[in-house]
Amino acid sequence: MDNNTNDNSAACMQPQTRPVFLNLLQIRLPVAGVLSIAHRASGVILFLALPFLVGLLELALSGEAGFERAAALLQGAGGWVLRFLLLWALLHHLLAGIRYLLIDADLGVQAPRYRQSAWLVLVSAPLLALLLSGGLA
Repeated sequence: MDNNTNDNSAACMQPQTRPVFLNLLQIRLPVAGVLSIAHRASGVILFLALPFLVGLLELALSGEAGFERAAALLQGAGGWVLRFLLLWALLHHLLAGIRYLLIDADLGVQAPRYRQSAWLVLVSAPLLALLLSGGLA
C-alpha cells in the first residue's frame, strides 16, 4: 500500500481546532472595523437606490404634475425615513472615503488619531443627515 494514503487518513482523524459555530454578535470589533462595515453598507445602499432616484428624477422632470407626485412621495414619515437613510448613506460614504484617502496619505494612522477620526465619521454623518433631512429643525 502507498504510504501517502496512511498519512492523509491520519491527518483527517485529528480533531478540528477552529470553532464550529461563530457567534457574530459576541465579536467586539474595533471602531475602525465598524466604520469599514458601515462604509460598505452605505455604498450598497447608494447603489441599490440609484434606480429609484433616477425614476424619481424622471418623474419630477416630466412636468408640474409629475413634480407634485415626486414631492408627495418624499413627504410624511416614510419620506422622511427615506430621505434620512439616503442622506446618511451619502454623507457616511463621503466622510469615510475622505478619511480613507487621508489614511492613504499617511495622515491619521497613529493609534489615537485613527480611532478619533472613525468616531468623528460615525457621529457626524447621522447628525448631518438629521440636520439636512429636517429632523433637527
